Amino acid sequence: MRRPTAALLAPRGCNRAKPSREYRDMRALPGRRLLSLAAVMRHPDLVLKPDPARTVIRPFLPGDPPAFAVPDRPRARRIAERVLAFDEAVLHVALQTTFISLEGRFRDPYALMLRRFDEVAPLLDETDRIGELQRLLIGAYLSEEYAFEAAALFNPSAVLHPDQSSLAPGEIRFIMSLRAIGEGHVSSVTFRTGIWSPSSGDLSIDAPSPTAVAPIVEQGGPGGHTHIHLHCGGSLTVSETVLFPVLPSQRQGIEDVRLTRFVDDDGSVTYHGTFTAFGGAEARSELLSGTDFRSFEMRALAGSAASAKGMALFPRRIDGRYAMLGRQDSENIWLHLSDDLLTWEGGHPLIGPLYPWETVQMGNCGPPIELDEGWLVLTHGVGTVRNYSVGAALLDLDDPSRVLARTPEPILMPEAGERDGYVPNVVYSCGGIVHERTLLLPYGASDSFTAFASVGVDDLLAAMQ
Repeated sequence: MRRPTAALLAPRGCNRAKPSREYRDMRALPGRRLLSLAAVMRHPDLVLKPDPARTVIRPFLPGDPPAFAVPDRPRARRIAERVLAFDEAVLHVALQTTFISLEGRFRDPYALMLRRFDEVAPLLDETDRIGELQRLLIGAYLSEEYAFEAAALFNPSAVLHPDQSSLAPGEIRFIMSLRAIGEGHVSSVTFRTGIWSPSSGDLSIDAPSPTAVAPIVEQGGPGGHTHIHLHCGGSLTVSETVLFPVLPSQRQGIEDVRLTRFVDDDGSVTYHGTFTAFGGAEARSELLSGTDFRSFEMRALAGSAASAKGMALFPRRIDGRYAMLGRQDSENIWLHLSDDLLTWEGGHPLIGPLYPWETVQMGNCGPPIELDEGWLVLTHGVGTVRNYSVGAALLDLDDPSRVLARTPEPILMPEAGERDGYVPNVVYSCGGIVHERTLLLPYGASDSFTAFASVGVDDLLAAMQ
């Protein structure tokens, strides 16, 4: 039997195209190296990878399928009733088994389980007759240990640390927020601290604590905005704090915090972090605010512009008004001005796709950074085969609606070791810092891990057109 040819094997309409002579001639030309300011970016030998051993205790409240719901006996109550039916020997064994597994991983599991019981107590009957050991075990049954960064650790944002003591000359201490992904592809926020010296190039990240602590959550609603208080006093270091979804709008994740060290007109400093709240079907912009990373206010943004991703707050007012970058049309970088930090209306496109590496769409890579020459805006662009690269633009200090210059080529592109991951061919940052005329840019690689790059501001500005 004669073997079928390749043409016969190929599905109809899927015959392999024959390259044209023009294409072959193009391929034969010497490759043009991109101007590649990317070539002068320095990359410290430092990578942050996800660690499945880092876990946090979070609420676990199983429910019933609608057809099997028992309105007067919710599932949490039925679980508590089973615990109350345990005899003393069974109760002791169950508690011992639970606490042996927790005590090596968490600082105070006793307090965690009692706190969880207090949270679910409104769902239960006659809680005054429930003893301490039973409360502990009910709290344990209605909790879960969650590996919040088991799958990915990426899209970092960096700001100056509130504590700049005990440093060598030229060094600064910084805080990074990172997007961590765990079970169910749910995004949470975690933090790291580090020290950087631009002159020496030394960069170090403090080892995270083996313990992670969930915040105490209190709800409020001043001004009609969704308002959550997050108390993180149980964390001994900022790396212990984990912020996971607490609202229906965040059910599928808290994504891509863009930290801003905001200095108000009176000199007061507040750390704001805009982020995307993803409920599984819709996304909206929300805001974290705090002064010391030990407690936060979490508030929803309102207005027509607040339903978009990627909003980033300028680090001070401009002519008495707050300023924000966004990506309202999912294609261009927009500029917004507002008299109210929580309400954002209108706005207009500011920077759009111009060069080949950003032809599909653009967005910001974090809040603008103030230089003597203007506002430095780090941008991301999407090119062929959905490659994400990083570039930069310069806005006028007094009138940020004026674009003074921008980089015609990327300053950062996916390198060989960064192309493979959950989303391949992506480098992406949510914010860098400038010190001694040098930019430090932490960035996520392929939605999987975090790396770092740095470049002189003068080199960056010289590459702009």
